[in-house]
Amino acid sequence: MNSELSIVSMIANASVLVQLVMALLMLISLGSWTVIFRKWFAIRSARLATDRFESEFWKDRDLGTLYQQMRNDGHDHGSLARIFESGMGEFLKTRQQKPGDIAAMLDGSRRAMRAAYQREMDALESSLAFLASAGSVSPYIGLFGTVWGIMNSFRGLANVHQATLASVAPGIAEALVATAIGLFAAIPAVVAYNRFAYDMDRLSTRFDSFIDEFSNILQRQAR
Repeated sequence: MNSELSIVSMIANASVLVQLVMALLMLISLGSWTVIFRKWFAIRSARLATDRFESEFWKDRDLGTLYQQMRNDGHDHGSLARIFESGMGEFLKTRQQKPGDIAAMLDGSRRAMRAAYQREMDALESSLAFLASAGSVSPYIGLFGTVWGIMNSFRGLANVHQATLASVAPGIAEALVATAIGLFAAIPAVVAYNRFAYDMDRLSTRFDSFIDEFSNILQRQAR
């Protein structure tokens, strides 16, 4: 490869503005990969914790005992466990305050679980907006750097008596590196965002189903 057209030399010889665009895109890419790894571990942990809690919940055991055991052991049992604790705690509290009022017990429990559900989903969805923005904006930032670099290349031809491909190619190649870096930042962000959105939709469906099933169980127990 011609040393003048190596990636490093093209970045080094690019105009200051194009270099700033490249640096911004590299920062966006670094941020995207940081978010990708963090969200991958967080969603994987939430999925495994949900599996473990569902296994415990559907065992033939008293739910009050399960609730007290989870509150006393001090461990983090995951999002679904926190939804369960919110609903069960509100149910037990309302049953003490308004014994015999089944509607109040069930309504309070469901509202508590819905509030906990929203908190858990907000926590899981945090930083996803960054991936969406990185995936949509990065190609345009790279394109801006490319257009600016090409403009500089053609302005430089004004001082050349005879324009040749050899005189234009290095400047255009330098400018196109910005587009390549923009795509490098955007593609992983878009792929990761779509995957994480799918995973969270599945978790959300599991949480919703649990809330409905647990509400039915509490309704039977309240009678």
